[in-house]
Amino acid sequence: MANAYWPYFDPEYESLSLRINPPSHLVVLVNHCNYAICRASVDNSSCPECTVVKVDSVNKPGILLEVVQVLSDLDLIITKAYISSDGGWFMDVFHVIDQQGKKITDGKTIDYIEKALGPKGHITAGAKTWPSKQVGVHSVGDHTAIELIGRDRPGLLSEISAVLANLRFNVAAAEVWTHNRRIACVLYVNDDTTCRAVGDQTRLSLMEEQLKNILRGCDDEDSEKVARTSFSMGFTHVDRRLHQMFFADRDYEGGGVTTADQVDHTPSFKPEITVERLEDKGYSVVNVKCRDRAKLMFDIVCTLTDMQYVVFHAAISSDGPHASQEYYIRHMDGCILDTEGEKERVIKCLEAAIRRRVSEGLSLELCAKDRVGLLSEVTRILRENGLSVTRAGVSTVGEQAVNVFYVRDASGNPVDMKTIEALRKEIGHTMLFNVKKVPASRNAYKEPEASIAGWPKTSFFFGNLFERFLA
Repeated sequence: MANAYWPYFDPEYESLSLRINPPSHLVVLVNHCNYAICRASVDNSSCPECTVVKVDSVNKPGILLEVVQVLSDLDLIITKAYISSDGGWFMDVFHVIDQQGKKITDGKTIDYIEKALGPKGHITAGAKTWPSKQVGVHSVGDHTAIELIGRDRPGLLSEISAVLANLRFNVAAAEVWTHNRRIACVLYVNDDTTCRAVGDQTRLSLMEEQLKNILRGCDDEDSEKVARTSFSMGFTHVDRRLHQMFFADRDYEGGGVTTADQVDHTPSFKPEITVERLEDKGYSVVNVKCRDRAKLMFDIVCTLTDMQYVVFHAAISSDGPHASQEYYIRHMDGCILDTEGEKERVIKCLEAAIRRRVSEGLSLELCAKDRVGLLSEVTRILRENGLSVTRAGVSTVGEQAVNVFYVRDASGNPVDMKTIEALRKEIGHTMLFNVKKVPASRNAYKEPEASIAGWPKTSFFFGNLFERFLA
């Protein structure tokens, strides 16, 4: 491979060789106690522009994804990262900033990172989350998780929401992605009277049948190929689950055109992904160059992990709006990618993972008192105004519901601002309503533009909106 180089290691690790090859009695002790020796630190002094997070731990399968997941769930931007997990030791160095491009100075956030990635961190004990975190769908109490995947069409989310409202299910949280004319969503619902998970199999069967009929639409194809539903009483990390659902659906082979393709024909958008062999070290090297955005590293590592590849080394960097990521990988069985077919599959899957989260055009941000049927009402209004939802996030904190919809018109074109004004008149008197342009080429941590609604110049997050709403 041309210009191959060994990934960077932080200079602080003076005992690198000892940690990569720990004494045999230490390894035996660790295995005997089933306890991962782990150290995590948050450093705001060594770098003037970012916070440096260092993780030093005994290696275990999937640990890189768990660490990146913690940082991504806090909506931190990873501007640089250096990874090494050869031998029995795992070492990560992450350069992170918040969504406003600043260092992480909040004491609670720093304390959470150190505890979550430290020796008593929850990442070794299962998928729990920060109870006070005001974003995502991880702390919604008792719920039933509904997983849906099928062929996308305008108004589909509205129809799904209407079924749930008619059956008296409250949507506590949801995440919806579309890609290659397919839709995947995870919805967390509870009973409107008990506010508990739904255990009645008759009600669940009725819901499943109606949702399948909607997803199936007028298609004559096999229903399992066109649409699938499933239920879970437990917890799933929603972003990873959506990737898994699309991967199992083989969306990376779809011949459909994504919304992003329709609105951005610039060559710079298409990710540049290569897979090469590093013969002397026994690795396959995956290089990714694409537009930078939030959670990019999570999406790539998540996909490699679910394809059963192990990342041994990695170097991540951002240069303005562009990102460059290099991964030294092997399959779980120790093999590298030998065939062109394997390489092509990895490239297609990574490109799909990068594109799934991309949404361009306008985002509509709404906040209102939660009630059964709220999501159905909002999505019905969007559909009646000729808007198609390309991605959506729904969250409930206390009695307040926060919905974010990325929309285009039914033909996939940009939304006419007259439509937005009509929406504002129709729903602005019952809920907080904000509209933001999502630029065609953005650096997620640059200074955001003033919003169309005239709100202050600040990047939108669920927490920010609640601070304004509850002030």
